Amino acid sequence: MNDSQGAGNDRMKDVITDFLTHFSFFEKLDNEGLLVVAENIQLMEMESGEILFSEGDKGDTVYFVVGGELEVIKETVSGREVGIDKVTIATLSKGRSIGEMSVIDNTPRSATVRSLTKSILIALTLDGLNHICNEHPKVGIEILKGISRLLSMNMRKTSSRLADYMLPMG
Repeated sequence: MNDSQGAGNDRMKDVITDFLTHFSFFEKLDNEGLLVVAENIQLMEMESGEILFSEGDKGDTVYFVVGGELEVIKETVSGREVGIDKVTIATLSKGRSIGEMSVIDNTPRSATVRSLTKSILIALTLDGLNHICNEHPKVGIEILKGISRLLSMNMRKTSSRLADYMLPMG
């Protein structure tokens, strides 16, 4: 019986490591590095309409969407005058991540995330990332490089959108 459980655990690790290769955070990791990550993450399910976290909550986890759809909601200040106090700024599906900044700067969440459908997520906590960095520094460095690449790409997109928005009207 233990052999079949061991085989099942090995199969689950294979499925998780295969899935992780689809995220840019982990694209530079070899199988050994992927196994290290697999040992430090949690799988979680959400029901439709369930809140993953709210704007202002303490953040210490990055989430990867395995299946389903999530919406990212931002509170507005200027929209309150016209009755629009929240706006959906993104919809996330399989292969996307959310909360990258929270494992870097440990600041409150900048938006609310709600599941639009039944969803499956992988969670990597700050404690898990710290454990990886301390026990497997090469793996930790590659993950941090992946986070840096993603944050850099997001910053470039935001800068481009802001520049388009600020074009003089004429």
